Amino acid sequence: MAGCPSASGPRPLSVRRERAQAQWSRSYEPALPLLTGSCSCPPPNERACSRSVRVDPRFDGGGPRSVRMSSHKRLLRWAVDGTWEKIFAAVLAAADADDDIGWTASVDSTVCRAHQHAAGARKKGDPVQGEPADHALGRSRGGLSAKVHLASDLHARPLAITVTAGQAGDAPAFTAVMAALRVPRTGRGRPRTRPDIVIADRAYSSRAIRSHLRERRIRAVIPQPVDQTRNRLRRGPRGGRPPSFDADAYKQRNTVERCVNRLKQWRGLAMRTDKLAIAYQAALHLAAILIWARR
Repeated sequence: MAGCPSASGPRPLSVRRERAQAQWSRSYEPALPLLTGSCSCPPPNERACSRSVRVDPRFDGGGPRSVRMSSHKRLLRWAVDGTWEKIFAAVLAAADADDDIGWTASVDSTVCRAHQHAAGARKKGDPVQGEPADHALGRSRGGLSAKVHLASDLHARPLAITVTAGQAGDAPAFTAVMAALRVPRTGRGRPRTRPDIVIADRAYSSRAIRSHLRERRIRAVIPQPVDQTRNRLRRGPRGGRPPSFDADAYKQRNTVERCVNRLKQWRGLAMRTDKLAIAYQAALHLAAILIWARR
């Protein structure tokens, strides 16, 4: 019949399948050479494994109990052996090779409430590899909570993610976030670890942070709080000159807020239900991989 595809010819892909194929080629496929010997699944089943992890109820509407348990075990197993971090690094390397990373990094944090099921992780016995002693779970006036510290690029996509307890401060975790910012090269060369500009709010205005950025030759765009300004003026000439501040560049700090909104579209990230911090951070890495896959 005219206008119908031949029975022997290839079946045309739907728009949804073409989008899924594009996301696979952009997110997981660049990381397959790095997963040789460390992935828990044989090479032919890597795509099926990654698809089954996305069936986890935190990212989808749920499913059979056997599927949920299998996907969560795989999520945790890949978190322990560093598979998710390798995939995330490979995605960033592919984006950097395409010159698709905006190297104006914005740093901020967000508090995520923890469900009551997130408490009760084992505190005795052999600890899980990479698991902090407090399981990145703290108690404050709002109850159990965790805090996600992240850096985003100019297009509101995550570059580095760390997790601490909810009562932890923003400034002490800044160096950990900057240390986690590491984009490998697809060819020869060392990974890039220095953005051109770092934008942060007043919570990060400290001498230690400004000195850290100055030593690494990174331009800091951080406003100074009122109390620091008053203290500098009170000391007169001994107070020194005020730190430089670019008000126009600071307008781009909304990118990290938009990045947080993207991550919290997954209900399992908006409210933590994992007992282990490495499982929660693995879920954050998976969400970041999916965000980068849409570029």
